[in-house]
Amino acid sequence: MCGIALIVSGIRITSSSLTSSPPVTEKLPFSVEDVKAALRRRGPDSLGVKKVSLQRSVLGRNHISSSFIAADDEAHEFCSQGNDDNGERTAQLHFIGATLQLRGTNPLVQPLVDESGNVLVYNGEIFGGLDVASDRNDAEFLMQTLGRCCSCGYCATAQCAKSGKSTVPDVLSTIKGPWAIIYWQDSSRTLWFGRDAFGRRSLLVHWPTQDDSTFLLSSVSPIFPTEQTSEYETHNGISCPSYWEELPCGIYSLDVDASKSNGHMAGEIKLHEYTHSMLKELIKWERTSIEPNAEDLQTYTGSTQSTIPMPAHVLLNALHESVLRRTSMYTIYQAAISSIKEEFVPVAILFSGGLDSMILAALLDQCLDPTYQIDLLNVSFDGQFAPDRISAKAGLKELKRVAPSRRWRLVEIDSELSDLVFETSHVMSLINPTNTYMDLNIGIALWLAAGGDGWVSDANIDDNDDENPARVKYKSSARILLVGSGADEQCAGYGRHRTSYRRGSWLGLHEEMKLDMQRIWKRNLGRDDRCIADNGKEARFPFLDEDVIRVLLNFPLWEIANLDQPSGIGDKRILREVAALLGLNEAAILPKRAIQFGSRIARESNRKNFGSNRAANQASAGSVRFDKRSNYS
Repeated sequence: MCGIALIVSGIRITSSSLTSSPPVTEKLPFSVEDVKAALRRRGPDSLGVKKVSLQRSVLGRNHISSSFIAADDEAHEFCSQGNDDNGERTAQLHFIGATLQLRGTNPLVQPLVDESGNVLVYNGEIFGGLDVASDRNDAEFLMQTLGRCCSCGYCATAQCAKSGKSTVPDVLSTIKGPWAIIYWQDSSRTLWFGRDAFGRRSLLVHWPTQDDSTFLLSSVSPIFPTEQTSEYETHNGISCPSYWEELPCGIYSLDVDASKSNGHMAGEIKLHEYTHSMLKELIKWERTSIEPNAEDLQTYTGSTQSTIPMPAHVLLNALHESVLRRTSMYTIYQAAISSIKEEFVPVAILFSGGLDSMILAALLDQCLDPTYQIDLLNVSFDGQFAPDRISAKAGLKELKRVAPSRRWRLVEIDSELSDLVFETSHVMSLINPTNTYMDLNIGIALWLAAGGDGWVSDANIDDNDDENPARVKYKSSARILLVGSGADEQCAGYGRHRTSYRRGSWLGLHEEMKLDMQRIWKRNLGRDDRCIADNGKEARFPFLDEDVIRVLLNFPLWEIANLDQPSGIGDKRILREVAALLGLNEAAILPKRAIQFGSRIARESNRKNFGSNRAANQASAGSVRFDKRSNYS
């Protein structure tokens, strides 16, 4: 994993091909050091900087030549367009990469630069699509693959008719796994950037505006703009637009040209389609069987509890492969394993004891070498009384029953909201550009859980069944965290899905689930990635594996859920069947509970900021935006 960023100055950028205009925002005093500090938390193993200087020249395409500037010659403030010593127009591309080494046998420092002058900063994992050898780092492999791509500019087909080579969009579309990328193709003077189709890795963008012409990309916001309050906002009572926005999923290019703007560097940002046919189908998120007929319903309602339908078996196999791809030891940096003297814990789970995390835990036990311990990270704002703490303890007992030889460790992360003054301010910057109390509550809970700094009981270590054992401090060292994101969206786990079903039957349910999947990048995944990665951990989402999504879409909707049945039975029906196949009979009947409610942070937030839960409900607290005058700060 890597924290990546790019600062572009001296280029007049247009974006007419994009669907929305950039908001007018105030210029913020970011420095390069601010960006580096934010990225370093995501990538604590190494930090690298590369700068490409572009200059008008009589040589080269579009009369532009490029050269590298030494990293120690960097400016600490963002540069603006200027002239060099000869009076010629120059531009700069400032690449920053902070790496959390998770794969390969040798240490790697990003940005990567090849012999052709191409530059890459890559935050992602290649779990399929491209054949990466077990001893290779995937960023290094991707750099070599992109270096062989067509450099004549973007072609309309996956293969350039002129050169017979693959295109950059074709290579990126082939990747199975989460990714965010910034890539400079020197021969074509083209900047490529983008995110995977589901937005599993954060990438924020600041589009150039009249007030601030700098173009920025970053995995995370360096600061939270608490002082950004305009006169317009004060007089009209509305929030000022954020400096940042989530980059919409896609592949983008910026072709730098000096021939059409009176000597200035110029470029237009273009959005390109993913080229892989299966990926296009997943993005559309259409399923062929939505409305059941009478015969379908008779078969559907007539199945007995002792007979688990075949789709659950197919999904179980797909989920097993998904977890295996994300936890095989070849995806773990081998040098880290050999250099750690104490007990090595490669993978942990964000664990509520609910249906999704229990399935992940049981599958991880099947996929991970039995000599390794598995940490179960559970956060509570109500000590031992939070619903998620109670279900986590019950889940631990069930896991010990189905996998008695595995060493399980429940890490109890206890917190008081009133004690988190600095931490809350920090999480505000991480969730930016989202700014609601709901986002903040979820962000704090995820950030604390991912930190893994809590307590473990002697019962976990000595296999003692004492109900109230003594606890000792413990901090999980696992760098890979499995997260259950995507299960509710794909399997009708939210209350709004039941409402949509009541109002619009099966078609209404399908449309609501489709909406959830097509906006998950903006509502959930960018925020979650930033909060988890800030601890130097990488979130991996087995339910959002491309093959798992495809398998679920191939099933009739009535095989996924039966919302005529009560909560805890009909919602996420197919996942409950998967849990039963894994022997998780108690987890199979647990109702859905979101982390902000299960951890009790929402209750504490409501009391602190609205006076009571009732007042918060009346104010629709979940959608209320916080500001610098909030009780949080």
